Amino acid sequence: MKRGLVQVYTGNGKGKTTAALGVALRAVGHGMKVLVIQFMKGKANGGEQGTARRLSPELTIIRAGRKAFVSRSDPDPIDFELARKGFTMAMKALEDGAHDVVILDEINMVVDYGLISLSDLLHLIDSKPATMELILTGRNAKPEVLERADLVTEMVEHKHYYQKGIPARKGIEL
Repeated sequence: MKRGLVQVYTGNGKGKTTAALGVALRAVGHGMKVLVIQFMKGKANGGEQGTARRLSPELTIIRAGRKAFVSRSDPDPIDFELARKGFTMAMKALEDGAHDVVILDEINMVVDYGLISLSDLLHLIDSKPATMELILTGRNAKPEVLERADLVTEMVEHKHYYQKGIPARKGIEL
């Protein structure tokens, strides 16, 4: 890629991770290498893990979270540790330049919960190599992140079947 940009998918609607994974799939189809680091998603056994196994080594997905919900008001010390490990992997990925696309799934929530500082995320964005695409997902993206981005898409929920009691479905949400 001659020029990599910064994309942000945020908002309370469904589709942030799905949009980012769509870019990943497209990039792999064009022979690019993609790294996805998923924060705060240790519990779900998402179908994207199976896809990554099939598309390896072009697509790598790493989980950086424990198999439990993170408490916004009282995060467990392990949540800080796992977020920091994932963030360190992300910084190394930007430094080594082995991937064309790096996706930090739910990184905006990690910052919103205080597991990683906003200044650290802004430093990461500013450290992005010129030829690498960087995609940041998650609700509550900070204005400073939005300002640095080249593309911002906000998913807005108008209606969701969860409100009717329909749980997450394998192959659709999982």
